[in-house]
Amino acid sequence: MSELALEAEKFDAEDELAPLRDRFVLDDVVYLDGNSLGALPAHVPDRVADVVRRQWGELRIRSWDESGWWTAPERIGDRIAPLVGAAPGQIVVGDSTSVNVFKALVAAVRMADEAGAGRSEILVDATTFPTDGYLAESAARLTGRTLRAVTAAQVPGALSGRTAAVLLNHVDYRTGRLHDLPGLTAAIHAAGALAVWDLCHSAGALPVGLDEHGVDLAVGCTYKYLNGGPGSPAYLYVRQELQSRFDSPLPGWNSHADPFGMSPSYAPAPGALRGRVGTPDILSMLALEAALEVWDGVSVAAVRAKSLALTDFFLRCVRAYTEPGRVESVTPERHEERGSQVALRCPDAGAVMKRLISRGVVGDFRHPDVLRFGFTPLYVGFAETERAARILAEELA
Repeated sequence: MSELALEAEKFDAEDELAPLRDRFVLDDVVYLDGNSLGALPAHVPDRVADVVRRQWGELRIRSWDESGWWTAPERIGDRIAPLVGAAPGQIVVGDSTSVNVFKALVAAVRMADEAGAGRSEILVDATTFPTDGYLAESAARLTGRTLRAVTAAQVPGALSGRTAAVLLNHVDYRTGRLHDLPGLTAAIHAAGALAVWDLCHSAGALPVGLDEHGVDLAVGCTYKYLNGGPGSPAYLYVRQELQSRFDSPLPGWNSHADPFGMSPSYAPAPGALRGRVGTPDILSMLALEAALEVWDGVSVAAVRAKSLALTDFFLRCVRAYTEPGRVESVTPERHEERGSQVALRCPDAGAVMKRLISRGVVGDFRHPDVLRFGFTPLYVGFAETERAARILAEELA
């Protein structure tokens, strides 16, 4: 056994989060793709069976009240809130990340309009996940703004009195680079604009601090580090102080002040409920609610510490086992700039990942040449991290 393998055994023995692995359905595969789809929490199938058989099958329409279906979007939002550093009453769950990005960005521009300062421009992260860029372009057309794509590092210099809102990713989906949410939010506010953050690759992997840092609006998915299941509903955060001004471009009966009044004119509900649109997707929403129970008693700070330890160890193993120059890490070495994934560049990345998966190491490939490995601290250990690096080195050789 190599020194690194022995070191991994020691780390696993000392890992306070190691028992959490038993809360998930896992096998001998080294699963390093939780940044795309989180593993299944073991108790979720029984919970979903109860929702289908009893709540839907027996109680039927009564479940909207008796099973709490109607209040699920806010209730589950309050379960997510501590994981992103938010007080209760500011997060509503529902719709997709894409829909929530659109709602948040258009609402941000409309709030900027209230100042009457002629803010004519939206800034968007130039390295963003493509959908965010598409939606930003659509929001700009809808609101009569121009759209300018800049990198996160360029944002402070690009801000001006013309800036209405800025849409940024907390963690870059390709490289795993963690952007400076506190500093960039402060810079955006100093310019008189509103900050909209996409938390898809950070929530559940590291502290976010939405309230602490005065973030205006934020969105995120729940099927990655929050393990809510494929296509599980996303969430929308609206800072308490802005809720009375939040003007959604997608008003629906579920966000009406009197949803069963069936009024032909729209009157928004108070608070975060304004982020709702139509009927909640109850089956996937309640699966998510059950999945979030794995976080009971878990410290986000401890998760972050293990995430950094895992990614540090993986990088060390890759360097030790791999021929120099065969791969290049594009993930920052500095902890304050790293999310919970490692991205390695190599010319034949697509073929390499296929071979890794065939040998029981599951990561993913991003065009044109990036191998991505996501580390979910709730269920990934150090021994399997060493094993992944060792098999990677064998395939690269």
